[in-house]
Amino acid sequence: MSVSVFDLFKIGVGPSSSHTVGPMIAARQFACHVRDTLGLAAVHHVTVELFGSLSATGVGHGTDKAVLLGLAGHEPDHIDPDQIQPAIADIRIRQTLELLGEHMVPFVEKEHLLFRRKSLPLHPNGMAFHAFDAQGNEIAAREYYSVGGGFVIDAAGERVLNSAATAGPDAAGHAQGLPHPFRTGAELLAQCQATGLTPAQLMAANEQHWRSAFEVRRQLMAIWKTMAGAVQRGCASTGTLPGPMHVRRRAAELHHKLSTQPEAALRDPLSMLDWVNLYAMAVNEENAAGGRVVTAPTNGAAGVIPAVLHYYVNFLPGANEDGIATFLLTAGAIGIIYKENASLSGAEVGCQGEVGVACSMAAGALAAVMGGSPEQIENAAEIGMEHNLGMTCDPVGGLVQIPCIERNAMGAIKAINAARMALRGDGQHVVSLDKVIKTMMQTGADMKVKYKETSRGGLAVNVVEC
Repeated sequence: MSVSVFDLFKIGVGPSSSHTVGPMIAARQFACHVRDTLGLAAVHHVTVELFGSLSATGVGHGTDKAVLLGLAGHEPDHIDPDQIQPAIADIRIRQTLELLGEHMVPFVEKEHLLFRRKSLPLHPNGMAFHAFDAQGNEIAAREYYSVGGGFVIDAAGERVLNSAATAGPDAAGHAQGLPHPFRTGAELLAQCQATGLTPAQLMAANEQHWRSAFEVRRQLMAIWKTMAGAVQRGCASTGTLPGPMHVRRRAAELHHKLSTQPEAALRDPLSMLDWVNLYAMAVNEENAAGGRVVTAPTNGAAGVIPAVLHYYVNFLPGANEDGIATFLLTAGAIGIIYKENASLSGAEVGCQGEVGVACSMAAGALAAVMGGSPEQIENAAEIGMEHNLGMTCDPVGGLVQIPCIERNAMGAIKAINAARMALRGDGQHVVSLDKVIKTMMQTGADMKVKYKETSRGGLAVNVVEC
């Protein structure tokens, strides 16, 4: 599978890429499959089974709502977040839904949406969809897996695309003809050394295999605009987050304090870290509320890269649109290596695969816009992951709130420090990015299931929910 930077950075809704975005895509894909093969009129009702982590934390992560919305034809990159609750309420009150907005079927959640504790073979985030005729005969069935970062595969391991996806790898013959293909950190460095190009320039050339240079830049700026919008909305929103814990939104209050105390900032040389914390928390509060965010590379880690990118734009001299594009392309190059060789799924490898990967991507990207060599960029990315190894995924109450919101802020701060450490060196280091990625995957395999997005271990069992 070939991966584009726009596969890693998807515009969608919170709170989870694997538990919300992926299931919405899968549910819609199943409905489209039935329409295209049998016709929706043949369907009397459908049932959906959620397995493993989707069952354990699905309600807290919005999987139940995502499935309903997907069956009704909604897509995560197009749905208006303000319309989600009314649409769900209508389905639940009427106990019916319109498949793809075209064909009405009964849908009573306790009968038609089933939670299974066991896992399906390919991944902890498994789903099974079934369609039945009026006589109760099963006329269609499909299994899908939400494997992290909004990526979905079917039972054969083939990637399932959002129907609204723009032209990209799977529409253009995978990696055939890419000018600078790479799957590992070593291959990326070798391409840079052979061509004299930076990782961002390599990525830009590869993206132009599928899109024009103008379209690549346009989509990158759309990603940046969405990230900035999430920060702005997070800084303006007050109240509490959804769920029984009633977690207070803190970003607006922190933004007000930082904006009205400039003298204190002059006395404290580390005050810019308060702003980085703010940027990350604002995004992840917005994500936890089900708002519009960019999967980067997951929703649970959606605040790290925007926070570090805001740090570049607001605090570093010479920041400009070219630098923003370089940042996102470099982060994408690093993210591709993780996607190709490891995992972006908290249900598979713990939070090291989410916040850890985001930290690594952001560290390398920041090193790039600060003038780092390809070797220093690779070193920064390695440092970013090395010091997130073993991090568990233990959301309290199955919600993407505690410890997820603060964890994004910590990931952003780590990324900045990793970039600075790498830039003080010459790029030569003992542990390579490839070695640390291999270690991350091995660590995830050794990690007990209760620490992998099941809410059965860690803080999830040691903190009172409500």
